Amino acid sequence: MLIKRSWGERVFDGFNLLFMFLLSSVTLYPFLFVLFASLSDPAWMVQVRGMIWYPQGATLNAYELVFRNPSILTGYGNTVLYVTAGTALNILMTSLGAYALSRENVMWKNPIMFIIVFTMFFNGGLIPTYLLVENLGMLDSRWALIVPTAMSAYNLVIMRTAFQAVPVSLEESAKLDGANDFTVLFRIVLPLSMPVVAVMILFYGVYHWNSWFNALIYIRTRELYPLQLILREILISNSTDTMLTGVGGGDKMPIGETVKYATIIVATVPILCLYPFLQKYFVKGIMIGAIKG
Repeated sequence: MLIKRSWGERVFDGFNLLFMFLLSSVTLYPFLFVLFASLSDPAWMVQVRGMIWYPQGATLNAYELVFRNPSILTGYGNTVLYVTAGTALNILMTSLGAYALSRENVMWKNPIMFIIVFTMFFNGGLIPTYLLVENLGMLDSRWALIVPTAMSAYNLVIMRTAFQAVPVSLEESAKLDGANDFTVLFRIVLPLSMPVVAVMILFYGVYHWNSWFNALIYIRTRELYPLQLILREILISNSTDTMLTGVGGGDKMPIGETVKYATIIVATVPILCLYPFLQKYFVKGIMIGAIKG
């Protein structure tokens, strides 16, 4: 049955579409500006003041210089390692903690949960954390970027709430067949909670990909730098000289600007490619983890 919509409803929908179009444009344009700038002729970019709607004199010279820089490639490799190992450890630790705290027969469950939630509002701070990492012998090592962030209290709360929605009868039935807690977790609870697991992978993966402050504090060896710390040096410290070897002195300043934009694109695009594969789980996973059924 076709329902006739009133004039007011059509006007309201029109305003909604216009508002969402403007909001999307405001959100998308900064990324397009960086993309167009990275593809534009360096000499033209130096003269531009204002908005850019298309790449002028399209060239890939900036990207060639970026990928010729060994620091970028090393940073890429380190970041992929940190994201993969860190996210795997995050999912494992968060799943174990959330499963234990979601069971009804766990002793001192509420006091433990209170202590975990307490850390969301109050923590030791930077100096005690640094001293702890140093005393554990993880300073200036890859472990310093993986182990201290093994679990997020916020994500633990979300996953715990999702696990509580799994029927207890499934656990009881599995245990009658001889299953232990690890079997119940990895073969029953986690497969039934894949939307929230996908959201956790997205949260933890994006965190590790964008993380640079911990590396700035704990890492001294340049070969261990993640990509975002290399990007910070290029953008803030203005250190593009290592990329411009062989470029004439008068041309270094213009092409140095486009190299910065190209570096931003190179560092951003990979994590953007992850969203389409996890987007369908995002809303469902958040809702499952946020509302106790």
